[in-house]
Amino acid sequence: MPFVHWTILVLNVVLSLLAAGHALFFKRTPQSALGWVAVSLAFPFVGPVTYFLFGINRVQTRAQKLEDKHPPHRVEPGGGRSIDTLKYSFSELELSRAAKEIARISDNVFRMPLVGGNRVKMLHNGEQAYPEMLETIENAEDRIFLCTYIFDTDRSGRRLIDALAAAADRGVKVCVIVDGFGELYSRTRASTLLQKAGVSCARFLPPRLLPLPMLHINLSTHRKILIADGELGYAGGMNISDRHMAEDLYNRKRVVDTHFQISGPVVRQLEQSFIEDWAFCKGEILEPTNTPVRTRGLAVCRTLVDGPNEPVNKLSTILMGAISAARRRVRIMTPYFLPSVEMISAIQIAVLRGTRVDIVLPSVNNLPYIQWASNNMLWELLYWGANVYFQPPPFVHSKLFAADDEYAQIGSANLDPRSLKLNFELNVEIFDRETTEAIAAHIDERIDRSRQIFLEDIDKRPFPAKTRDALMWLFSPYL
Repeated sequence: MPFVHWTILVLNVVLSLLAAGHALFFKRTPQSALGWVAVSLAFPFVGPVTYFLFGINRVQTRAQKLEDKHPPHRVEPGGGRSIDTLKYSFSELELSRAAKEIARISDNVFRMPLVGGNRVKMLHNGEQAYPEMLETIENAEDRIFLCTYIFDTDRSGRRLIDALAAAADRGVKVCVIVDGFGELYSRTRASTLLQKAGVSCARFLPPRLLPLPMLHINLSTHRKILIADGELGYAGGMNISDRHMAEDLYNRKRVVDTHFQISGPVVRQLEQSFIEDWAFCKGEILEPTNTPVRTRGLAVCRTLVDGPNEPVNKLSTILMGAISAARRRVRIMTPYFLPSVEMISAIQIAVLRGTRVDIVLPSVNNLPYIQWASNNMLWELLYWGANVYFQPPPFVHSKLFAADDEYAQIGSANLDPRSLKLNFELNVEIFDRETTEAIAAHIDERIDRSRQIFLEDIDKRPFPAKTRDALMWLFSPYL
């Protein structure tokens, strides 16, 4: 065999072994490790190159390192209160034992503290959320930070771009992060229009081929937050797009969703999360708001930040902890439902313990392959008595979690592997009976309009549908 052929053969073997070894030692789940090991060994050269492009998490905690060098300013008493005086430990919450157990778990998992004095307001669809966001931008005096996954350049998107540009023109510091992959949903990129309008904009891990290929399809920022002057914030699952104008019956792509306006000390945590992401994207340190914190309500909250750069799946851990701690009722609303084996077990045990678990899903999904995979595993929950409901169209994109009318989570994370393992997500946990009851009432209202699914409905699916669903379920760790 010619020397060149031997060289190519040896190179292929070395690359395959290196890729397989890296996957074996650094992948978090056996399914992912086994899949990449098989690809790397079965397809010489192509397998290792594919793993190099798509399988390696190159996201480094550069923002956290920058934060260590430049720690955030501590706010001091003056015209308001120090944030330190508003911190809570789980033992100080005047809630049930179950809620305190949840708080104790999140205390040990997340680095940001619980802070009191917050107010949370639910907003339905773009009709309620976008006017509030526009008014907040128009009234901002010092700074505006915005991060979103999809920023369409349709009518809703351009109104927001115009408002941001006007704020920048009057001297407000405006910084916008748009996901590099998510912005491709629009032909005209929002980042292009923003930069032309003089707004400082960063693209989070944009795909590129040169000088070094970067195709981080599975490493997106899915966070959706807006912060103005460190005082008023927005978080939830709503992107910026006309599709969220759900009350327009002529909108053929309409999507139902919820977003939340937040005021109080926890907004500083939203701001800190943005500052870290901005440092990662731009290498620039933004100074945190250093004015005294003002209380706005009675809710005790914490920002929950998670991503593939974390050593453990934090959001998944706290959600399973909340399901396990709840004693009366758990309500889950999500558009994409592919829970891990561990979360399925937590739900099953909660039901067997006597806790009512209601899971509300869309009857028609914008990503049908996820719905097919979900259908294949629903029997595991229905068999033990969990309640599953399918909401009628239009597609419902809301992501809500409530436990025992005392604890709630809102934010960007779905209950699927992409959100809980691959994406950069941001949720806010809320310890407040009034807010949680409002969220629970909204979920109950949707349940009343939904069709309950029973075990026999899953069993009587036609054989071709069962086969399709099972095949999609095989790929659920990668969907």
